[in-house]
Amino acid sequence: MAKAKKAVKKVAAKKAVKKVAKKAVKKVAKKAVKKVAAKKVAKKAVKKVAAKKVAKKAVKKVAAKKVAKKAVKKVAVKRKPNPAFMRPMTPSAALAEVVGQAPLPRTEITKKVWEYIKKNKLQDAINKRMINADDKLKAVFGGKTKVSMFEMTKLISNNLK
Repeated sequence: MAKAKKAVKKVAAKKAVKKVAKKAVKKVAKKAVKKVAAKKVAKKAVKKVAAKKVAKKAVKKVAAKKVAKKAVKKVAVKRKPNPAFMRPMTPSAALAEVVGQAPLPRTEITKKVWEYIKKNKLQDAINKRMINADDKLKAVFGGKTKVSMFEMTKLISNNLK
């Protein structure tokens, strides 16, 4: 019987050792898994940070390109006035009553005619594109009482030399 008890004790001891070994293996395995998972998370984090940096650089480049394009457009938009418009012209006698006798560029003459129209409230109240001519402007407009603002510039140019 003693041999049987010893055999039972050995078997029990082996089982106990196996249980302890299994627990130890599980702990080690869990730690290993945690380490691997931590490494993967760290790699993903590094990739995200790198991607964000690259994205920020790309956004800065695009923004810089847009600003550069706008600057180029602004520089390109500036243009010189046509010298033909800036050449002083003498108004006819009828036009001289409105703008004066001195030779002026077309642009200045048109401005002065508009000042006269607004000062004397000759613009139509309903349709602002139409001008109701008074006696002085009737002579400039060739006898017409109502003229559109687009037709007005053509009629003024007929009164310039």
